[in-house]
Amino acid sequence: MNKSFLYTFNYDSNQRELVKMESRHIFDKEEKDKILFSNIKIEPSSSAFIKRRLDIILYNENYDTLIHDIKKENIRVEGFKVEYFVLNGDKTEYADRLDKLKDIGYSIEGIPDYYNPTITYALCKFQEVWYFGVLTKNDFAWEKHKQKPHSFCNSISLNVAKALINIASKVDKKKRLIDTCCGVGTIMLEACFEGYSIEGCEINWKLCAQARENLAHFNYKAEVYRSDIKDVNKKYDAAIIDLPYNLFSYADDTILLNIIKSAAKITDRVVIASTTDITHLINESGLNVSDHSIIQKRKKANFSRQIWLCEKL
Repeated sequence: MNKSFLYTFNYDSNQRELVKMESRHIFDKEEKDKILFSNIKIEPSSSAFIKRRLDIILYNENYDTLIHDIKKENIRVEGFKVEYFVLNGDKTEYADRLDKLKDIGYSIEGIPDYYNPTITYALCKFQEVWYFGVLTKNDFAWEKHKQKPHSFCNSISLNVAKALINIASKVDKKKRLIDTCCGVGTIMLEACFEGYSIEGCEINWKLCAQARENLAHFNYKAEVYRSDIKDVNKKYDAAIIDLPYNLFSYADDTILLNIIKSAAKITDRVVIASTTDITHLINESGLNVSDHSIIQKRKKANFSRQIWLCEKL
């Protein structure tokens, strides 16, 4: 195994397809059973679904050999902490896990700090192999956006917004993005939090103003145009379209097709979210569907969503 990082995921069954789609465009492969090994390093907080990342230092099928190898590393650090996390198939009993944490703690030179650690090491077992490394967790700091001044009851969740950004950008922070129907700015907030260059446009003056207020509330600087997407002339690396839901504004197939066609004029890569099947509109727009997923309806949700990744033919 020549992979440097082990990622663990957490998601509900209704989001499984979206998580796998996001994983394909971050890591070039799908997570499996909420675990993924990769040489690609990203911050867990980049995705709503990544729970933790283990930067693998050592691994071995033999536990005693692993401890011996850890001692040979001569790790010297003050204020460290060691955690054990359980993966699928690991039947190690709780008492045994505690003993193993002590083994590692005694193999590191320095005084531990369990409450405010300077660094957190971790041990886990997967498919009969022991892994030791540095642990980084998703701190979910982005959830502060739930407290934005303006919300829209049917807008996409923060989880989905983050996934759409990752699919559109392939987690390349150099990519310039546009949210073509930005609403109150849910997608823009997540992009700004991650450090992307993003702009938005919104034809509804009230929503446009609310998006600007939401961005300003978190001190994010991003342009929101009070404009129809057809009037935007800049070029972008990718566009994200959360199509109108036809609830508070009228949007028939002609309007939706014009939105998609207009986005295709300013970028070669478009991620579209819709509550209805718009495959026929995508085909008419001159775009090619290169990936697709469905977010299943929850009990309290009004509708499910479909996600399309489209690229120029």
